[in-house]
Amino acid sequence: MWGVIGVPTTKAPISGATFGSYVLPPLVFYFVMAVLTITPRTRALRVACLVLVALLALRATVSVDMSLSCFNERKFHNDLAIPMLIIIARSLYWALGKEPLVRRPRPANSTPSTLVDALDLASNFRGYGWDWSCGVYIPRDTRPSSRTGFVLYVTVSAALHAFICGTFHRAIQSFSPVGLGSVSGGSIFDETVPLRVRYLRSSIISIIGCFATYSLLQTCYDLCTVLAILILRQDTTQWPPAFDAPWLATSLADFWGRRWHQWLRHIFLIVGYPLSSVFGRVGLVVGAFLSSSVFHHVGLLSLDTTSELWRMLIGFGMMAPVDPRGAGIQAVDGKQGMWAGRMGLDDDLASPVGKYDSLTVL
Repeated sequence: MWGVIGVPTTKAPISGATFGSYVLPPLVFYFVMAVLTITPRTRALRVACLVLVALLALRATVSVDMSLSCFNERKFHNDLAIPMLIIIARSLYWALGKEPLVRRPRPANSTPSTLVDALDLASNFRGYGWDWSCGVYIPRDTRPSSRTGFVLYVTVSAALHAFICGTFHRAIQSFSPVGLGSVSGGSIFDETVPLRVRYLRSSIISIIGCFATYSLLQTCYDLCTVLAILILRQDTTQWPPAFDAPWLATSLADFWGRRWHQWLRHIFLIVGYPLSSVFGRVGLVVGAFLSSSVFHHVGLLSLDTTSELWRMLIGFGMMAPVDPRGAGIQAVDGKQGMWAGRMGLDDDLASPVGKYDSLTVL
C-alpha cells in the first residue's frame, strides 16, 4: 500500500524538495477542499477530495523526517503529525456537510472573494465569522480598540507569556525527578521519597506544567495575531481572545466549554455527533473526549512510539462523566454549584493520569 501512494522505504529529511513533494500536496488539496466547501452543489467532489487529502496527509506524515535524523530534535515530528491529523479531520467535517458554508458577518471594508474566504476557512479553527460556528463561546474582548494600541497590547502579551512559559519550563526541569523534561522523558513521580511528598511534588509539577502550556499557546496565538494584522492587513475583530482566564473555571464544563481555547472544538465533535443521536448529550460529551484522547495520543506518539493509547483514554475519558455533572450543578445552584463544580474540576485535573497528560502533551 505504501508503495502505491509513493511512500519511500526510509523517511526523507525535510528540505525544499521533500516539502514540495510530500508536505505541499496535502496543503494544496486542503485549500481546494475549502474552496469546494463554500461552493454550492459540490458534495460529491468534496467526498472524492477527502480521500485524496487523507492519503496525501498520511503519506506526508510517514515520509518526512522533521528531526533531520537528530534524536535530540525528535520533538519536531509533532510539528507534522498534528497538522496533518487536523487537515484530515477538518476535511471530513466539510465533506459531510450538505450545504455550503457561509461567511457572515464579513470584516469591515472587505469585498466578497472565494479565494480569500477559502483561505480564512482553512485557517479559522474556531469558525469565528462563519455560520458553522454556532455555539462557540467567544470571550469578551477588553483589548484596545485602536489598531495601534491593539497591536502593541498583543505584542506585550506575547513577550510576557513567552517569559512566563520559559520560567515555568525551567522550574519544571529543575524541580522534577531525573529524566523529566528531556527528549527521552521521565516520570513526575519520584519513587525515592515518601508517598505524601511524592504526590505533593507531582501535583506542584502538574500545576506549573498547566500554566506553562497555557502560556505557550497564548504566546503562539499572540504572534499569529500580530503577523496577521501587520502583514495580511486583517481586521482586529478577526482575532478575538483565545482564552477566558481558565484558572477561574468552576467546573469541567466551564473549563472546556468556555475558558479554554475552542480551536479544536469541531474536530472533537466529529465523533460526538453520531454518538449524540443515540445517547443524547452524554454521547456528544463522551465522543468529544474520546476524540481528544486520540488526538493527543497521536501528538505524543510522534515523540515516543512506546506510548499507549489507554493512558489517554483514561485521562480524558474520566472527565466525560463529570462534565455534564459540573454543568448541571452550576446551572441549578449558584454559589454552592460554583464550589461543587470547582471541586469536581480539581479532582479530575489533579488525577495521576491527568498530571501525566498535562506534562507530556501541549
